[in-house]
Amino acid sequence: QLQLVESGGGLVQPGGSLRLSCVVSGFTLMNYDVGWFRQAPGKEREGVVCISNSDGYTDYADSVSGRFIFSRDNAKNTVYLQMNSLKPEDTAVYFCAARARSYSCSRFDRDYAYWGQGTQVTVSS
Repeated sequence: QLQLVESGGGLVQPGGSLRLSCVVSGFTLMNYDVGWFRQAPGKEREGVVCISNSDGYTDYADSVSGRFIFSRDNAKNTVYLQMNSLKPEDTAVYFCAARARSYSCSRFDRDYAYWGQGTQVTVSS
């Protein structure tokens, strides 16, 4: 049974940092492509970053490039999203997602079959 569980969300002040975790089970992480997505109220779901497990290639959305870092720990079956210099517009529900390894990197949500439940991130003073 493939499962993804996010954690680490919460309330932070602008300029602060937060690290999200996504623990996966039911499959070997290195055989799947994974990504982080977010959805803010009134907005469409946005692909934050993707990573290809074939070569580790990453693709960040322009809105987070230089501030967010996507990493993985295959031994722990966990992926992370380190979020720095947070802005109020980063407020959203963040999801991790996975798909069978495709030797590519996609930030399009329709490409992903497996999703976590989401974790709320609120950036406010």
